[in-house]
Amino acid sequence: LETYRGVMPIEIDKIIGSEGRYHDFTLAFYPRKEMLRSRWQSIDDAHHKDVILPPISVYKLSDYYFVRDGNHRVSVAKMQGVEFIDAEIVELDSQIRLEPGMTTRQLTKVVVGYERERVIEEYNLTDLIDMDIVKFSSPGMYAELINHIMVHKYYLNQNQSDEISFEDASVHWFREVFLPIFRQIKEDTLLEKFPGKTYGDLYMWIVRQWDELKQRNEHDST
Repeated sequence: LETYRGVMPIEIDKIIGSEGRYHDFTLAFYPRKEMLRSRWQSIDDAHHKDVILPPISVYKLSDYYFVRDGNHRVSVAKMQGVEFIDAEIVELDSQIRLEPGMTTRQLTKVVVGYERERVIEEYNLTDLIDMDIVKFSSPGMYAELINHIMVHKYYLNQNQSDEISFEDASVHWFREVFLPIFRQIKEDTLLEKFPGKTYGDLYMWIVRQWDELKQRNEHDST
């Protein structure tokens, strides 16, 4: 189960991961990409001007946290030496078993496995799509997968007299969106260039690049 704990300050040092933004930030939460640095700088300026920023959103697991939203704010806070940051907390229950001496990588794997089981169970995804190839390696990506399907469902329902079900939208998303990208990744042997990553990881990365390019082009045209 997930339990909403509300908003409260948490220790920056206990934030040990991010929900699928591995390609955007280093382990120290410093942005890898130049295009992210302007946003990072704007948040840094806001801190110096005492502008009140909204709390970040995190998963809590035992005594540690994974960022769901607010990676830039965490990055800035770390670089400024801030000890605490306000966070909206969702705590994951004890079904996720921790063992003494677990590394961050092992902990991440356990969290991802838990999220996969929950999403498959809640949405019956194995009856709809091939979950053997839809796999992720970072926390939060399974929730993002559901969001992708819901957005796809929204667009499918445009100009439709009858509402398309989540089940039908899932099948259509898998066939028309995921599989073409999966096949291209496989044909180009891209997975070999990203050890430890999955086809699902690269799918998410590619879709995010499309979104960023679209937003940049829209910005340049204004």
